[in-house]
Amino acid sequence: MARTRYKVCENASPHFMTCTIVGWLPIFTRQEFVNEVIKSWRFLQRERDFKLFAYVILENHLHLIASAPELADAMKSFKSYTARRIIDRLKELSATTLLDQLRAHKLRHKINSEFQVWQEGIHAQQIESEDVMWQKIEYIHNNPVKRGYIEDPVHWRYSSARNYAGLPGLIDVVTDWR
Repeated sequence: MARTRYKVCENASPHFMTCTIVGWLPIFTRQEFVNEVIKSWRFLQRERDFKLFAYVILENHLHLIASAPELADAMKSFKSYTARRIIDRLKELSATTLLDQLRAHKLRHKINSEFQVWQEGIHAQQIESEDVMWQKIEYIHNNPVKRGYIEDPVHWRYSSARNYAGLPGLIDVVTDWR
């Protein structure tokens, strides 16, 4: 049996997931790397029936609620693509300090790569009720508030809170999921 850190209970159900940068490095302080995340999600929406219900992107991790027919594979593809794009761009920028940190945080068993961007796994939690869905959406949207970055969730640009408030967001999300 193949080793995997992408455990999904039931693909058709929405799952709350967290993806974290190794060493909690602040990769997403650069807008171009956030744009790679959004670009990857748009691709998955078009090509893999990926439904994004909520998200927030912070400087070193992100939370999302999503579903797809092959959610584990979609998330594996997402992390692989974004890692490759981030590493390539850091090399172009000669960002040696950050590249050195990504190299130092790479797990030993990852022998086919020089760097590691994401921590292993997606920490998926199946959402089984409307109450849990709302709880997770509120957690996601209030994450930057809780950290003291903003006072109102709609002020965080990298979040679906704007979508839920009826304002334009960075990416389409499914807000009518009931």
